[in-house]
Amino acid sequence: MSLAVQVAVQVAVQVAVQVAVQAEVAPAPGGATTAEAARFVVGQDPTGHWVAIELHGRAGGLFRSREDAIAYAEDETGHRPNAVLLSTARVALRL
Repeated sequence: MSLAVQVAVQVAVQVAVQVAVQAEVAPAPGGATTAEAARFVVGQDPTGHWVAIELHGRAGGLFRSREDAIAYAEDETGHRPNAVLLSTARVALRL
């Protein structure tokens, strides 16, 4: 992974962590009620695309729909309860 991509992933992770901790978050269907249990944050970016970001920068992506983003995040976490949070704040995935 190039240095530019590593830096971009670190920035995206920092944004995701800030969103999970500071923004109002709601649990995904069947999901968490607290930010501490989350591994993924799902929300919309400033242009309206759906984004899923793993809090440690190991995974993430842009999706066509909320359902697709949640399904991806749930698959990545093995459908573990309390692993996916929905954000009401804008979330940016920067590459």
